[in-house]
Amino acid sequence: MYPALRMKFLRQRYEFFVMFYIFAFLFEIEQLYIGKMDTPPIISFSHADIFHGDHLVLTDATFFVYPGEFVYLIGKVGSGKTSLVKTLNAELPISQGKAYVAGYALHSLKKSQIPYLRRRMGVVFQDFQLLTDRSVYDNLFFVLQATGWKKKNNPDQRIKEVLEMVRMSTKGYKMPHQLSGGEQQRVAIARALLNAPELILADEPTGNLDPETSSEIMDILVGIRNSGKTVVMVTHNYNLLKKYPFRTIKCENERVIEVEGLQEIDFTSLMDG
Repeated sequence: MYPALRMKFLRQRYEFFVMFYIFAFLFEIEQLYIGKMDTPPIISFSHADIFHGDHLVLTDATFFVYPGEFVYLIGKVGSGKTSLVKTLNAELPISQGKAYVAGYALHSLKKSQIPYLRRRMGVVFQDFQLLTDRSVYDNLFFVLQATGWKKKNNPDQRIKEVLEMVRMSTKGYKMPHQLSGGEQQRVAIARALLNAPELILADEPTGNLDPETSSEIMDILVGIRNSGKTVVMVTHNYNLLKKYPFRTIKCENERVIEVEGLQEIDFTSLMDG
């Protein structure tokens, strides 16, 4: 009887520890979920209408983006994704509903607040938009001057830091025309990082680049996200969405909708228009 009782005791103890670790794991997952829900979103839209002039572009837009997320924004030409980016950047107003970005209420934003909002975000453009008459260093120095850089670190130190982030630390003396497209985009990303923004808006940052260079730019953007910043990226590049799977939001039929999986995306239609 003793061996049988011992086996029964050991089995019961084993089952107890298995259940204990299962409950501990579930509790940890619950706490992580609750922690995210307790963190206010860096972007919050609630039943917002967006107009471009007299034309209604998006209606009843409701979505949230949390700090540290990487989110794709997709949609065919004319679907409203560019207007949505311009709204995030306070270039277009909110006509109805409510929207918040980086702690600023877009629906009641004063003109005097716009520069402060924009300092909390960095924008990366498809066509780089570098100043062609000055070097990489001078492009970045100009932005620091224009935005009233007042950090303790001097401008040289900050420029060095952001160039290192995008793997361009030895190219500060070069003129834009001496750089490849990928290098110019790296400088554009460095420019977006200058004021240590919480949010990066990347509008088709790989649109003019070949696949290999596009992957290099994505690695940099993912690294920025991994450092704790939020990245919202406009794209129609199917290969990038497959290689770097992140949450995806789509503009379609004047709506902003969540995409659950790549199988729901008709990439052929994204090229229409």
